[in-house]
Amino acid sequence: MDIDEFRAELETRLLIEKQYLTQEASSANDEERLELLGKFNEKYKELIRRLANESGIDLNLSYPSGNSSDSENLSYGQIILGKTMNIYDRLSDELYKEIINI
Repeated sequence: MDIDEFRAELETRLLIEKQYLTQEASSANDEERLELLGKFNEKYKELIRRLANESGIDLNLSYPSGNSSDSENLSYGQIILGKTMNIYDRLSDELYKEIINI
């Protein structure tokens, strides 16, 4: 699985998690609702680990760069975080807006 496929699958799974947490928020008090944002963060990290495991990706291995003189060797984990953080940010913002409006 390449990084773009990984990103798309992660987005799909995170969207499902966001929907579950939104439903959970409807029966939660104010403090519990805010804790759902932390829960979403943990789900994001967990889904990255799970998808990497399912895809046979070792998050600690160096990501092969096209430039052999590149002095900075980034790991697969760092590359995946960089490529998916905007998805997490967008969905967590949506979740926040949804849970405060319940």
